[in-house]
Amino acid sequence: MFFKKKKPSGDIILPEHIAIIMDGNGRWAKKRSLPRTAGHAAGSRTFKTIARYCNKIGIKYLTVYAFSTENWKRPKSEVDNIMNILRDYLKDTDNFKDENIKLEFIGDRAPLADDIKELMLKAEADSADATGLHLNIALNYGGRDEIVHAVKSIVKEGIDPEDITEQTISDRLYTAGQPDPDFIIRPSGEYRLSNYMIWQAAYAEYWFSDILWPDFSPRDLDRAIEDFSRRNRRFGGV
Repeated sequence: MFFKKKKPSGDIILPEHIAIIMDGNGRWAKKRSLPRTAGHAAGSRTFKTIARYCNKIGIKYLTVYAFSTENWKRPKSEVDNIMNILRDYLKDTDNFKDENIKLEFIGDRAPLADDIKELMLKAEADSADATGLHLNIALNYGGRDEIVHAVKSIVKEGIDPEDITEQTISDRLYTAGQPDPDFIIRPSGEYRLSNYMIWQAAYAEYWFSDILWPDFSPRDLDRAIEDFSRRNRRFGGV
């Protein structure tokens, strides 16, 4: 199914910005008596499929939670595997240039390996002129850390406290200049944000399911969007 954005009542209306917490890779592997690394590899394939599908149906922004500031607490072997999957993806981005997807990474890059940071910069530069889906990959990202980063920027700039507004903070987040996500999807049976886009999520709609991320399909995204389209978003009004 391919959706088209329509305004009349009763028709499907696409979210402008979808954010996804890609959760359940480890449990997917455990259910199949496979190592967790197999779950992350399967989750990476699902990510590529969903990103391409979002681009095809006309989603303007997609942000995926790839690695959180808390994920460093996992076993080193698992962290190394995730980083190697990221390396493989970044080295392969040349093959996706004709898909017109603009790639951007959000989060604190400082702790990442130098070769990964160089690949990230190259991928962003190579896709800078793309006019299709704007794909954010949240890497070493945490919502609270992002707000701290924004506050530090405000202090360094010497902005008068009386002049600070919500927009002042929004302009210093990693997603500055982008619309806030209007739809946040979390598969895997968990019902929490897990420190994900906590500033930007103030008025987002949520969709939860028991589907483990590697099993999440375009049809599941269709069902989520159909649900979103039926909701009455009042933003505090009547």
